[in-house]
Amino acid sequence: MTSLSKMLLALAFSALANTTVAAPKGNAAAGAIAAKPCAACHGPTGDESLDAQYPKLAGQYPDYLLRSLQEYQSGRRDNAIMAGFVKDLSPQDLADLAAFYAAQDGSLKDLSHLK
Repeated sequence: MTSLSKMLLALAFSALANTTVAAPKGNAAAGAIAAKPCAACHGPTGDESLDAQYPKLAGQYPDYLLRSLQEYQSGRRDNAIMAGFVKDLSPQDLADLAAFYAAQDGSLKDLSHLK
C-alpha cells in the first residue's frame, strides 16, 4: 500500500469516527414527566441537589446534558446509579430530559458576565 493510499484510508476512518448522528429534538414538557425520579437526588428543577455530590442540572447546556446522559447509558461514564436510571430510556427520553433541565432557571453561571 502506498503512503498516499494509507493517508487516504486514515482520512476516511477519521471522518467516520467524527460522524455524529443527529439527536431527536427534546420536548421540555415531556422531560418534566420523565424527570420525576431524578428529583430524588437533583431536586424538582435540577437546581436543588440534596447533596453536594449530585450536580446541579438546571440551566445547563442541553447538548452537554444529552451527551452526559448518553455516556451514562453507554457506560462511557461510570456511575452505577445513573446507569440504572437511564439504561431503558429511549433517545427521545434522553433528549426530553436534557431539554427540561436546560429550560429551568438555575444558579449555574457562565463567564459572559465578565465581558
